[in-house]
Amino acid sequence: MNELPEVVRLLIFLVGIIGFAALNAAYLVWVERKGAAHIQRRIGPKEVGPFGLIQPLADGVKLMTKQLLVPAGVDPILFKVAPILLLVPAIMSFLVIPFSEDLVGRDINIGLLMIFAFASVNVFGVLIGGWGSNNKYAVISAARAVSQNVAYEIPMLLIVISIVMVSNTMNLNEIIRQQAGWFFNWNVCRIWVNPLMPIAFVVFFICSLAETNRAPFDLAEAESELIAGAYTEYSGMGFGVFFMGEYANIVIGCALTTILFLGGWQSPIPWSPAGLLGTLWGVSWFLVKMYFLIWTVVWIRWTYPRIQFYYLLNLSWKILIPFALINLILTAAMIKVF
Repeated sequence: MNELPEVVRLLIFLVGIIGFAALNAAYLVWVERKGAAHIQRRIGPKEVGPFGLIQPLADGVKLMTKQLLVPAGVDPILFKVAPILLLVPAIMSFLVIPFSEDLVGRDINIGLLMIFAFASVNVFGVLIGGWGSNNKYAVISAARAVSQNVAYEIPMLLIVISIVMVSNTMNLNEIIRQQAGWFFNWNVCRIWVNPLMPIAFVVFFICSLAETNRAPFDLAEAESELIAGAYTEYSGMGFGVFFMGEYANIVIGCALTTILFLGGWQSPIPWSPAGLLGTLWGVSWFLVKMYFLIWTVVWIRWTYPRIQFYYLLNLSWKILIPFALINLILTAAMIKVF
């Protein structure tokens, strides 16, 4: 693809990324419902298509044919802009995700910074959606989402800074290249660089769960007390776009965890075929690692109960942030000494 003109190449990637995000949003719902069915002994989708595989398409048609209601009393501009603010930054983040060494929309030196810049816009979607809905439950939900994001972005960024210090770059492909070789060269196993790396991986994953408002951190939704939270007043594809944005953010979070800690597109053994097979080899390993993490997210949601809000903030401010600071200082000391 590198031989194609830049504009054509970007258009192909943009169309591919939107299709990838839409497909993930549709079929991760199916995976989630099937996972919940097995874990909690429920009945999952099984009527539409074999094993219920056509159910996401039927749900999509249902959402698109529903009328998009704008309730009286809401701010019409904020109400309509909020879902877009949640979905568009997530899709833009895909542009710098390297699925293999040469399969990336834009291989830029500040790819990591770009993802976090777009990720910081997501919370505005929830905040504006709740505020513009003119509903007290939606406003409470939005306030929870903002405080949760602030609390968990701090330890997440401190962990990322330690990875940047170890890698000496913010280029995502370069971070992956430095993890080449056997699997113990992946950042999660590099205890000779920082003995706290495995724990840093767990902390980063916990923070990414909180960033995407997933259980047990889904306090912005909390349907038993906030009636679907910030999305209470949304119907049809208004709600559907929020839903797509949430699943796109889960994919971004798991992709970033794969890149920073699990070697990205690197295989666990120091071997790779050449040419097109090498690209497919890298893409396959990247997707296997990423979808394993996504399945872990589903498993956690249907296994652990939702925690109370002050527990969530205490966990971040009293445990995760101090650990992330210690991890950062230790990383700096190890780099200075060795």
